Amino acid sequence: MSVSTVHRTAPAGEPPRDDRRVAGLDGLRGLAALYVVVHHCWLLAFPGYPANTGPAWLGWLIHGRLAVVVFIVLSGFSLAIAPARNAWQLGGTRRYAWRRARRILPAYWAALIGSALIATLVPYLPHSEPPTFSSFAVYALMLQDAVAAPAPNGAFWSIAAEAGLYLIFPLMLMVRRRAGAIVTMTVVTAPVVLAGLVFPELSTGSRAVGYTLELAPLFAAGMLAAGVVAAGDRIRRLPWLGLSVLAGAPVLALIAARGPVWTVTSYYWVDLAAGPAIALFLAAVATRRAARLVRFLSSRPLQALGDFSYSLYLIHMPLVALVSTLLVRPHTGPGLAGFALTAALVVPLCLVTARWFAAVFEKPFRSHHP
Repeated sequence: MSVSTVHRTAPAGEPPRDDRRVAGLDGLRGLAALYVVVHHCWLLAFPGYPANTGPAWLGWLIHGRLAVVVFIVLSGFSLAIAPARNAWQLGGTRRYAWRRARRILPAYWAALIGSALIATLVPYLPHSEPPTFSSFAVYALMLQDAVAAPAPNGAFWSIAAEAGLYLIFPLMLMVRRRAGAIVTMTVVTAPVVLAGLVFPELSTGSRAVGYTLELAPLFAAGMLAAGVVAAGDRIRRLPWLGLSVLAGAPVLALIAARGPVWTVTSYYWVDLAAGPAIALFLAAVATRRAARLVRFLSSRPLQALGDFSYSLYLIHMPLVALVSTLLVRPHTGPGLAGFALTAALVVPLCLVTARWFAAVFEKPFRSHHP
């Protein structure tokens, strides 16, 4: 999730820029990870998913999947910033693969071991199953999007999908470099649309595997949106935030009108519809066309949160399940009181634990070579 370092001299009259980061992206990543934590608190407090059995005013917490959509678009955007400034050149496949492995694997493997231990010691926790030798091997090799296996941590499904997208990222860059943005988006999106139309069972309900293909257009949308960082002033001055609102408003209206059950069973198509709005939003952040929003996302607390957001995503599910199952539910049962108490206990616990976890298993392995 890190972005390669590229330094560029600022034009006269502008402050020097460290282009290793685009201001605001870390804050957005942190907010999305925090939303997933609270979403899982909601999920365990109000049984009946995908129906909303809780208060209507908390209904917005049911859509944790959309936070993953944000992660995927944001990942494509972040990875493509440096190539976009370098004529869509990757800068070395071996170097890219090594940096991705260093960034992703140590923390993931540590979280996998911890999750497997918790699932073994407390085998009745929701959203986890005690691992077998074969299932642990599947998750250790990040094959869970191709091989169905009991999950020691219910949040790990998206990690394998994102890793699969990392593998095809160099190919996406090559197509973008040689054929342009429209061809790239068409080549990636057309198979997903065709598969959803020909095999409708793919696009309804949930399944164990096969999310890499489904999420590829979102990753590509983020990747192509990163071209704005190297665009001319005419492109950068477009009203990106307004365009994002125009693209996202129909999707939100449809979700509100059709309700959570329809939305959850239609994520295949809802994700595709939401991707462009998120990509346009990232363009607005990158071009600073929404100055107040960028200042908010760049605030010190959100920057700090974004700094360990990957760890927060990796370790939160077992902690939420432990607190809800062992501490809260026996005393409150399901419902609003249980949700409030679970969130009050889990959020600070997850934040403190994730910050420590990132210091041990993330930061020592981050690469800062220019």
